[in-house]
Amino acid sequence: MHGDGRRTLVRVWVLILAGLVWSTVSQAQPFTVRDIQVEGVERIEPGTVFTYLGVKVGETFDPARAPEVIRALYRTGFFSDVALYRRGDTLVVRVKERPAIAEIHFEGNKDIKDEALEKALESVGIAKGRVYNPSVLERLEQELRQQYFARGKYNVRIDVKTKELPRNRVAIDIHIAEGKPARIRRISIVGNRAFDDEDLEDDFKSGKKPWWNPFSTRNQYAKAKLAGDLEILRSYYLDRGYLRFDIASTEVSITPDNRDIYITIDVVEGERYTVSDVRLAGDFPVPEEELSRMVAIHPGEIFSRREVVKSIDNIQRRLGDEGYAFAKINPIPEVDDETRQVALTLFIDPGQRVYVRRIHIRGNLATRDVVFRRELRQMEGGWYSLSKIELSRQRLQRLSFVESVQFETKRVPGSDDLVDLEVTVKERKSGSFAIGIGYSQAQGVLFNLSLSEDNFLGTGKRVSARFDNSRVSQVYSLSYTNPYFTIDGISAGFNVSYTSIDAQQANVSNYATDRFDIGFNTGIPLTEWDTFRAAIDTEWIRVKTRDDTPREIHDFLNRNGDSYLDFPLVLSLVHDSRDRAIFATHGNVQTLSLETTIPGSDLEYYKLMYRYRQYVPIRSWITGVLRANVAFGDTYGDDGDLPFFEKYYAGGVRSVRGYRTNTLGPKDSNGDPFGGNFRTVASAELVFPVPFLEKSENMRLSVFVDAGNVFAQPADWTLGEIRASGGVAFAWISPLGALKFSYALPINDQRGDRLEAFQFNVGTAF
Repeated sequence: MHGDGRRTLVRVWVLILAGLVWSTVSQAQPFTVRDIQVEGVERIEPGTVFTYLGVKVGETFDPARAPEVIRALYRTGFFSDVALYRRGDTLVVRVKERPAIAEIHFEGNKDIKDEALEKALESVGIAKGRVYNPSVLERLEQELRQQYFARGKYNVRIDVKTKELPRNRVAIDIHIAEGKPARIRRISIVGNRAFDDEDLEDDFKSGKKPWWNPFSTRNQYAKAKLAGDLEILRSYYLDRGYLRFDIASTEVSITPDNRDIYITIDVVEGERYTVSDVRLAGDFPVPEEELSRMVAIHPGEIFSRREVVKSIDNIQRRLGDEGYAFAKINPIPEVDDETRQVALTLFIDPGQRVYVRRIHIRGNLATRDVVFRRELRQMEGGWYSLSKIELSRQRLQRLSFVESVQFETKRVPGSDDLVDLEVTVKERKSGSFAIGIGYSQAQGVLFNLSLSEDNFLGTGKRVSARFDNSRVSQVYSLSYTNPYFTIDGISAGFNVSYTSIDAQQANVSNYATDRFDIGFNTGIPLTEWDTFRAAIDTEWIRVKTRDDTPREIHDFLNRNGDSYLDFPLVLSLVHDSRDRAIFATHGNVQTLSLETTIPGSDLEYYKLMYRYRQYVPIRSWITGVLRANVAFGDTYGDDGDLPFFEKYYAGGVRSVRGYRTNTLGPKDSNGDPFGGNFRTVASAELVFPVPFLEKSENMRLSVFVDAGNVFAQPADWTLGEIRASGGVAFAWISPLGALKFSYALPINDQRGDRLEAFQFNVGTAF
């Protein structure tokens, strides 16, 4: 006999015996209950017993009801034994509680984490603190097996043991041997005539493992993944006009050894339908002509569910900009199966126009509320505007100390025309404090003491203080920027620095400079995306030569001296439409700048630069990044060349990776890199999250191709002199700052080029 059957039979006999005992003790005489006493309860409140007892003080209790009362208490599942006694006019209920589940331990589970398994067990009534019943073990094992079967692990073995604990408690120990997942050997689609299997399965998450990706899990079966693939298949047909498409059946077959899976999908394609008419109906708070332009599907075209959804989204967004936050667009198709045509009506129900009552900001543990509010374009008390909300999200995500932003619209209870916005921000570490000894590939062993904070004391102000001592440079600097010097977003700041550089240690000509700089800067927003920036500095520069300083530098110093007082002015236009500051996925950044020393400077020169960076979403998890940089400088004074310490260089992790830092371009008379007046650099990169890491928001991998070089003058530019490389890179926003590592191999290096495959950098822009 099955275990449950035996337990049921035992309970029946217990109830019968309890009734006999009650009849014997009470002589089956009804009596008026003056009191009820509950004995044996420890964790469970006596009130719970009273709730299920069905007997109240003052009632006349007939002993014939005893089996019914006992059954009611048994059905609660709280008790393993129940007995009724009469003590004078007192009804005594004596119970024995079932033990409570104190602990649930998992061992051996790798594919499914403890939290997910606990949640699955809780759904079938098994959790810490719940009453333990031996019958739950069977449900427990069954639920765990279902969790693993859904992931294709049919060879899973589950061993459950219980251990008694003091105070009527038990611990459940679950040992899991997950086994290997069943592999998909073949997916067969039956009934398809219009499209090949390969075309239909191309976007499936399930299927054969690609030959080029040994880490792919595509051939691992999972029930949820297959359900998603069936929806992909359905969308494929509906987006191509097959309005009556249907999936007749899906069969999943597994081999006797539980290792291989064969999936058969039987489809009914139906016929292809075209659109005969598209109409708008309902209420039009926006002119109908304008809404008609939002429709992405037109008469004469093949029916496409994707284009219908796109049309609905376009109209909802337009109505959302007018305050109709909950507009509904219902597509009503009229299908003519004889002509295989569809007349589509989009019925517009704009609903009530709403205001934003309150905007609540959550999650800002380190940042003051006002820092986020000044970036919002949706105002409290104003009409709800979807485009302003999206712009607000984008502006918040472009803050370097913000990792992610979520907006949620909530109706105000009791009001049809008011909503609240909840803005949840996830902050990112925005600065660092470091003191110690380190190593940089370009600068060697260095001692540093630095404080860098983009969100100083939660105010959004940028403060940086730095002392570095390396073989290349000694740097003492202090800078400050207030991005909201005025309420309109005009920024203001200053910088003070002293820098001593040994240029030879940076792979260039042999000389040294001491530079003291003090400057002021400001930024004026022109549009949401465009900013005009200006900076004026005062620089004192002194050049020191060595025995083997090249002739070109001596010639320059003979003409201009070795000490200079200059007043460089930098004017720039910046366009920034990125969706976020770090690891952007779409948008672009463009910078056009002019740096020139103003009249009265000892050296008179100018430098023009254009920088472009475009982010292109290719998939939800992969982003294409295109970069270009063109720069030119020259003198407008008596000297005929750009100062040698202002020349451009290329090579290294910031330009053309795979070539040693600063080594590309013209050489001096000693054969060392001398830099040039004209630089062109470009790159193409595919950026994606780190595989197999659950939390890789602060890390990215990429594959790239770089190309570029430096030339003495623009007329010297030739395609044959462009150097190129390709490789892989890893970027990490670490607690120590932004780190970037790359491994690149040259594509067209020439004799004399200095190569360096592995390179890294701290403080890389993303």
